[in-house]
Amino acid sequence: MTDSYLGFTSSPLGSRIAAMLGLPQPVPLERYQPGQPLIRGSVLVGAGPNPQLLGALAHVFKSIGVQTVAHRDVPQWMGLANPLGMMTGRWGTDDQPGEKVKALVFDATGLTDSNQSDAIYNFFHDAARSILSCGRVVVLGRPPEACVSPRQATVQRALEGLTRALAKELKRAIAVQLVYVAEGAEDQLEGALRFFLSPRSAYVSAQVVRIGLPISPATQTMDWSQPLAGKKVLVTGASRGIGASIAEVMARDGAQVICLDVPQAQAGLDEIAQRLGAKALALDIGAPEAPQALVNAALADGGWDVVVHNAGITRDKTIANMKDHLWQAVVNVNLSTQERINDALVESGVLKAGGRIVCVSSISGIAGNLGQTNYAFSKAGVIGMVQSMAPVLAQKGITINAVAPGFIETQMTAAVPFAIREAGRRMNSMGQGGQPVDVAETIAWFASPASAGLTGNVVRVCGQSLLGA
Repeated sequence: MTDSYLGFTSSPLGSRIAAMLGLPQPVPLERYQPGQPLIRGSVLVGAGPNPQLLGALAHVFKSIGVQTVAHRDVPQWMGLANPLGMMTGRWGTDDQPGEKVKALVFDATGLTDSNQSDAIYNFFHDAARSILSCGRVVVLGRPPEACVSPRQATVQRALEGLTRALAKELKRAIAVQLVYVAEGAEDQLEGALRFFLSPRSAYVSAQVVRIGLPISPATQTMDWSQPLAGKKVLVTGASRGIGASIAEVMARDGAQVICLDVPQAQAGLDEIAQRLGAKALALDIGAPEAPQALVNAALADGGWDVVVHNAGITRDKTIANMKDHLWQAVVNVNLSTQERINDALVESGVLKAGGRIVCVSSISGIAGNLGQTNYAFSKAGVIGMVQSMAPVLAQKGITINAVAPGFIETQMTAAVPFAIREAGRRMNSMGQGGQPVDVAETIAWFASPASAGLTGNVVRVCGQSLLGA
């Protein structure tokens, strides 16, 4: 669906009129195109006292091929980067900022007390005006729950407020993320940085991600342009909208895709499967026999590597006016079915070792929504399932994560009344709605072999919506 206001303010005439009237002017998002560089511009590196990830960062940036510059408070960066053959240097002078950069990466892992927060202020005070539009900011910390002292846990938890406020201040489609890296998981950093520094994360901002020790053995070699090569991926609800986009991105990244939808969507399902060279599987996943049918289909394929639970329905009514069958239908399809299918696939062993389960929740499951008690219950339940099942599935070498979309431009949101639709588009830090591909890119990141250290995470794809946490 077209955002007419964004198109208008992006034109020379519209931009002038919007400026004269004091209207908001959202910056069109840069989105990934195959073959383009991961990041177009330099990365400015900063750190607090006793940073613990600079060595890992140097190797990641070398692998990515990123040009870096160092803030004055990180003189040790040159000694780490130059032996790796990386071109780098000091950014700015003592009283003047340096060049414009595309990204900021700040290593806060060494902070053990709030009295050390001046390092954060100095870096972001110096650099905040020097980030290019559609830039990226990544702050790295240690998980507060694993800290050895209350003061260390306190300052590490404070990073969440910092990143969320920065995401609202910087504007110009600049995304800000906080990545907590567990001790010993430093070698799991590359996949997350490749995602968060690139246009693949265009509509993801103000998120907190935890990277832990790998759940399954790391892939020794991987083609980063096709990270899912040879993987078999089931995508439910794949005939249109977000589901179709997920299937497209999975196929683009090299996967063999199994597209599933209800028999009533057979025409659209066949079209997307034929276009992608994928398999079409027409099945009502809410039916009692669906889990075993999926086990049989997976056995016929020699097992599956990734399952994406995208299929979902809405049946909106206030709870006082809602019939019981509307409640039951939504909870069954959106939540209970996922539980049954996961149990069947895992217990039968058809979800392979190193498997990935990625679920689609919703911002409604975080913030609630008028007339959607059934939907909000089901989508909050998806989050609960992800968080509670993560340690259970980890014992089998399987990760489980979720995305929670906000306002995404689909056929469903096109039917929303104009005023509500415009509010959904503008009430976020990006000032616009997301695209189905934004959800798909995030799911593909969770599905990647490089994401073995990611489990139990819920990432909102909402442009930092002002609704919810």
